[in-house]
Amino acid sequence: MGTSRTILIGVTGALCLAGAVLALADVQTPARLILTPMFLLVAPGAAIAGLLRDRDPLSALTVGLAASLAVNVLLAEAMLLLDAWSPRAGVATVAVVSAFLVILRQLHRPRTRVTPAQHSG
Repeated sequence: MGTSRTILIGVTGALCLAGAVLALADVQTPARLILTPMFLLVAPGAAIAGLLRDRDPLSALTVGLAASLAVNVLLAEAMLLLDAWSPRAGVATVAVVSAFLVILRQLHRPRTRVTPAQHSG
């Protein structure tokens, strides 16, 4: 992975995290209008695309974006259906779902096969 790509991923992650913090802390700032929707769209999509790391990058990006939109729409529908609309709770729920998917990715690492030559040496 190139240095510029690593920097881009780190900056995007930091901006998304800032959007979540601004929403959860209820900080009124113009940056919140950009960073919070960025978090809501990028966090679940990146987590789901990470689960598809062995696929074509364009396919993983497309599925991640579609799944991100689906997560947000289903969450909004559930909150409206239950008459429990809360933007802060929505951001917290998206954060928990995204964190769960990232943890799932970390737990599901491909197992390396040990060949007889590696076992004896």
